[in-house]
Amino acid sequence: MTVESTAAARKPRRSSGTKRAGAKTTPQPKASEPQLVQLLTPEGERVKNDEYDGFVADITPESLRGLYRDMVLTRRFDAEATSLQRQGELGLWASLLGQEAAQIGSGRALRDEDYVFPTYREHGVAWCRGVDPTNLLGMFRGVNHGGWDPKTNNFHLYTIVIGSQTLHATGYAMGVAKDGADSAVIAYFGDGASSQGDVAESFTFSAVYNAPVVFFCQNNQWAISEPTEKQMRVPLYQRAQGFGFPGVRVDGNDVLACLAVTRAALERARSGEGPMLVEAFTYRMGAHTTSDDPTKYRADEEREAWEAKDPILRLRAYLERESAADEAFFAALEKESEALGRRVREAVRAMPDPDHMAIFEHVYADGHALVDEERAQFAAYEASFADSGSDAGSVEEDK
Repeated sequence: MTVESTAAARKPRRSSGTKRAGAKTTPQPKASEPQLVQLLTPEGERVKNDEYDGFVADITPESLRGLYRDMVLTRRFDAEATSLQRQGELGLWASLLGQEAAQIGSGRALRDEDYVFPTYREHGVAWCRGVDPTNLLGMFRGVNHGGWDPKTNNFHLYTIVIGSQTLHATGYAMGVAKDGADSAVIAYFGDGASSQGDVAESFTFSAVYNAPVVFFCQNNQWAISEPTEKQMRVPLYQRAQGFGFPGVRVDGNDVLACLAVTRAALERARSGEGPMLVEAFTYRMGAHTTSDDPTKYRADEEREAWEAKDPILRLRAYLERESAADEAFFAALEKESEALGRRVREAVRAMPDPDHMAIFEHVYADGHALVDEERAQFAAYEASFADSGSDAGSVEEDK
């Protein structure tokens, strides 16, 4: 497996069907193509941008190699996790394939004191925050509820409930503002979650209280099988206007642009100017999760068009164009990628089974009589299996 490889099954788009004769259709407004912040073209050419160039002025060839390494290793980890699920080692996996630039660019824009509220797909952001990738797999294997301490890396546990983490982020940011801390909060979500009421409430409260929060939406074009045109009538980033704060659309496959735009949004939040919505316009190259088959609802041509915008190939083209990386660098990274894959496989298979009694811990801060009663009942239930085994052994001995 090469570090840039992707796997995809393809199937032609299904027919949309025919309209009933005589049926009337409501004309839909044709929106003009929204402006997109881009610093690297899909061919790896640098684009000047007077508004955002200053936010990446400190980027050196070494920094570029670091961003490339981040994306490659994140993709390899993600591919390994997908394979492990297919082998029955994980119950489920939500792949980030194709969204590496959005996650690495925004993740590397953060300061240590900033706080992150992810969904369940932010494996690249977790990597940037120093969370061991093997810790991400415990929840998907069913052996823990997350596997890391959020306070250690200022990276909250994965949130499965769609959109609810934006409320958590807003409340946390309101607290940060009251404390007068020089930090910001970032909440990650997808285009599908943007239709949830929790997200709208978050926008309202963050605007009213001028909370230092950045809403980072990875618009990967599909909410499972629902395309964005069935979710909204205006570009997603424009929703922020209705709540009284700015929004911006960035090329989500351009790691430099994502880094610059997120740095700008975070700086704005820290300086007391309130929330901002960043829409990273990207594409989900794989399935929504390993329980999904995207060939049933999207066309080959669409995926192929986005493959030409691959974030890793884009940055590699720029590195080669600028002579910022040589073959020795790419070869060493390939070896590092293989080593990461082996470590992930070994770590997952070595994970111990969870303590069944742990489900009763941390239900109430100070304990509860009902929980104690249920714990005792469950312990007796489990012990009955051991007793049954002993009884069976005694019967065999008596024969």
